[in-house]
Amino acid sequence: MDTIGNFLTSIRNANMRQKERVDVPLSNLKVEISRILKDEGFITNYKALVGETSKRAMLRVFLKYSAEKEQVIRGIKRVSKPGLRVYRGYEDIPKGRGGFSVTILSTPKGVMTDRQARSQRLGGEILCQVW
Repeated sequence: MDTIGNFLTSIRNANMRQKERVDVPLSNLKVEISRILKDEGFITNYKALVGETSKRAMLRVFLKYSAEKEQVIRGIKRVSKPGLRVYRGYEDIPKGRGGFSVTILSTPKGVMTDRQARSQRLGGEILCQVW
């Protein structure tokens, strides 16, 4: 079961329907991916809900839209999957969409963007790309 893939699909589907927020089961990796999405300006905020609305801990992600109600997240793609893990060194991290996308990696020093990984000369597992 690909929990990160389900997380990204939930964001993609809610974004296409122009929902204000989406709730997904909580995990530390999802929180780190949400932190990066917020830092890069793709979402407005995120919040961990522990025991507030249900018995399961949930992560609430608040989606972001432009003033004209256009989607900020144009696309989101899972790269490394459970059946085919994708690892790259810092020299080989892809620059998707002509440099207008953000690649999120899991490195030995934590989850970070492609720019951060290149500057720290770290490689790792390519989790997803967002544009």
